[in-house]
Amino acid sequence: MQEIIRQLLAEIGEDPTREGLRDTPQRVERALRFLTGGYTADVDAVLNNALFTVDYNEMVIVKDIDYYSLCEHHLLPFFGKVHIAYIPNGKVIGLSKIPRLVDVFARRLQIQERMTNQIAETIRDTIRPLGVAVVCEGTHLCMAMRGVEKQNSFAITSAMLGAFQSDARTRSEFLELIRRAGTPVHRSLRASHDLVEAPDAVG
Repeated sequence: MQEIIRQLLAEIGEDPTREGLRDTPQRVERALRFLTGGYTADVDAVLNNALFTVDYNEMVIVKDIDYYSLCEHHLLPFFGKVHIAYIPNGKVIGLSKIPRLVDVFARRLQIQERMTNQIAETIRDTIRPLGVAVVCEGTHLCMAMRGVEKQNSFAITSAMLGAFQSDARTRSEFLELIRRAGTPVHRSLRASHDLVEAPDAVG
């Protein structure tokens, strides 16, 4: 990988042997290994030791989970927050494991729509809850730094499965609970419960 990075530096017109760039291939490799660590992460290992049987069937919400990912189209960062809810059906996930699950899918080459679905579907398949809801908001540097160069734009995607898809009141309760003044979600959710729903967000 380091040799490829040296070649890339040369191709863009740089001198990979100059002092400031001499160690750059090594640093870039370390950064990429970390930012794409989700490919080698074991979802079962992340979640299976933190599944608990409980007599609880009210909504569980973990919101404002920070994430950082790389757009698969340009290898530029996109980042933002994820809000997750589920209604248990006999089992719950340890709360600290939910942000770790987000990292598993964020630390891959991604598109926001797919990542939103992957998080929701993994929770559904792991504990079979009555419903799962995931809302993801993101700022994409491939839009801000290049192309249309719209620095203040952001994307919101959602996946609503089970009760969150079939029951409008449950969905509305979740959307209301994750609202917070001053955030993109607060400004956008009132307009439409659909947000910009991920195409495959059904269940």
